[in-house]
Amino acid sequence: MKIGCHLSSAGGYLAMGQTATSIGANVFQFFTRNPRGGAAKPIDRADARAFLAYAAEHGIGPILAHAPYTLNAAGAEARVREFAEETMADDLERLELTPGALYNFHPGSHVGQGAEKGIELIASMLARILSKKTFATTVLLETMSGKGSEVGRTFEEIRAIIDAAEGMCGGNRLGVCLDTCHVWDGGYDIADGLDGVLKSFDAAIGLDRLKAIHLNDSMNPLAAHKDRHAQIGKGKIGLEALARVVNHPALRDLPFYLETPCDLDGYRREIALMKGLRRD
Repeated sequence: MKIGCHLSSAGGYLAMGQTATSIGANVFQFFTRNPRGGAAKPIDRADARAFLAYAAEHGIGPILAHAPYTLNAAGAEARVREFAEETMADDLERLELTPGALYNFHPGSHVGQGAEKGIELIASMLARILSKKTFATTVLLETMSGKGSEVGRTFEEIRAIIDAAEGMCGGNRLGVCLDTCHVWDGGYDIADGLDGVLKSFDAAIGLDRLKAIHLNDSMNPLAAHKDRHAQIGKGKIGLEALARVVNHPALRDLPFYLETPCDLDGYRREIALMKGLRRD
């Protein structure tokens, strides 16, 4: 089972790898830079090489890099969109040091322009970046809860972005990260209708596009269109439902990344808990 959690990147790649193994994880997620700003640490090539050797020895991967929350490719202001494009392009260049990584981002918020315009802006940015070179990192769009003017609140919106972007840059270049809290808050009942939700995902996007799972419980009831993560089994989705997620034939071989409100000991317990619920 590939399972881990979000870790601080303050100490670098090797430190994250060592922390992951210490809590029973074999994958992990991290922010590429300050999640509320734009600053990124200087690249440490020696640290990346040391991590790759450690990861190979300990069976770690794929690692999931998360774009900062300030990235909004659908922003109404040109400077906001330019920041998003420059940041993503820089992140992907940095991730060339760790081939095989995944890069996850929130598609963006259309801030009153309408979902159709937001989809157009997000797809155009992706096409420009991905047309420049073939990156060693797969870019994933995250499923969203539908709060405010978020784009990506439905599987159909995610697919529209993918189709438009790949129509401009060519190839099968994009994937999806499904967040259990977000889809639940967005109105997809993964607790009592997981098979139906995955059928809808497959029809709209294709399960072959699904590359990662954010494994979170939710503080909110179904279709609340909010985004408040809860610890595993302590929210409205529930432990039994999340156990079905990690055991589902269409999902069980994917990497699972916890984003629950936990410290490292809490993550250690949640990782052990979910491993214990896996069926052979």
